[in-house]
Amino acid sequence: MPRVFGVDSGGMPPLIENPRFARFFAKHALRNERRGNAVLRAEMLAGLTGEVAEIGAGTGLNLRHYPAAVTRILAVEPEPTMRVRLAQAANERVELVDAVAEDLPFGDASVDAVVISAVLCSIGDAPRALAEVRRVLKPGGEVRFYEHVRARARLHGRFQDLVAPLWGRMMGGCRPNSDTLELFRANGFVIERWREFVFPAGVLVPVVGPRILGMATVA
Repeated sequence: MPRVFGVDSGGMPPLIENPRFARFFAKHALRNERRGNAVLRAEMLAGLTGEVAEIGAGTGLNLRHYPAAVTRILAVEPEPTMRVRLAQAANERVELVDAVAEDLPFGDASVDAVVISAVLCSIGDAPRALAEVRRVLKPGGEVRFYEHVRARARLHGRFQDLVAPLWGRMMGGCRPNSDTLELFRANGFVIERWREFVFPAGVLVPVVGPRILGMATVA
């Protein structure tokens, strides 16, 4: 039975495969890496150790930034086209996992950390996914996150709300108006540290605006 890949923000059926979005992402993502996204990824992952599960690992842009102290990376990616590119980026520490965030195939209290990077906005059932994250984290484990969020500026936020249904259909289910910090707090996490910034500057698309980068633990 095929795995599902989230839902879009317009209430459409789950996406089993999305090769068009996967190809678009692979084509354009490297430009943002050169703009400074690579540095932000390294900041997000700094200090991690042990066994880490990355939810929605995509094409593997985070992989080269994991510290040497991380011994195993469980790279969860349900989209087949993404997973092919992920395999090409993988090294000996990486284990590819064909699964969805809402149903992680890991034991209870089995990983030292979970990484969520530009994916929580497109998960179909985010509360269920975060419940799975809580389940698989070891006591004292942490979640590292780097996500775009709804703009605080009134007009920008309303613009994101307006385009969200169409944007979701075009961009693999992405919701550009996500309130990610509140989502964490409402689902059993404490935000230990975070910062907000705009990236990339000078480009007008719905997800440009506030991004948040930080760490959370289980409440």
